[in-house]
Amino acid sequence: MKLSIRTVLADAFGVLLFRQPSPAIATHWPVYLVLGLFFTGLAGVGRYWDNPRAEPWQQFGLGSLGYVVCLALFLWLIVLPLKPERWSYRNVLVFLTLTAPPALLYAIPVEQFMSLSAARSVNAWFLGVVALWRVALLIWFLRVIANLGDAATLVATFLPLVLIVVALTTLNLEHVVFEFMSGMRNQSSGNDTAFAVVWALSLLAVVTSPFLIVAYVWLVFKTWRAS
Repeated sequence: MKLSIRTVLADAFGVLLFRQPSPAIATHWPVYLVLGLFFTGLAGVGRYWDNPRAEPWQQFGLGSLGYVVCLALFLWLIVLPLKPERWSYRNVLVFLTLTAPPALLYAIPVEQFMSLSAARSVNAWFLGVVALWRVALLIWFLRVIANLGDAATLVATFLPLVLIVVALTTLNLEHVVFEFMSGMRNQSSGNDTAFAVVWALSLLAVVTSPFLIVAYVWLVFKTWRAS
């Protein structure tokens, strides 16, 4: 099957719009992975391009590339016991990298044409939009592509996210990560509301994590018992 650039770009754009890609992604997955890694690295570059304190590896987007590789492994391992269809580390990695383009919003230098407080607000909105978009894409991927049931999809979506937030909260890094993701680096005060939201999400993650873990164990037991 001959692959065209138009097909690759159409599939990549279609994934962002919750559309199933063409069969070409299965046979030519390295091409899609390279494209996804390019967007992932570009998003990492955009996050640091205006930060004079960034290290060279951050400016070249290597942090984002390392992060997506580790996140794909974590997600693959968490969902694997639920026996989803077409579930492989390769497929998860390709999917996650193809969800990178929305993060290019972080590269918009809003600080240069609006007040500092307004820029903080816009960056926070960018963070919220990108996060919700990616969570929705993950739900779609697990439900439509991996063919998990409704309950398994919800648990497989939110358990990894909750575990990550709980780990960050335990290490007291949730504010650092929020500043990193939203572009609010080295900006004092004015973020009380935003950090209150982060604190509330951290508390919600800690409270819900036991219930999600119990639900996950029950779903794994039910899946293996039925097989």
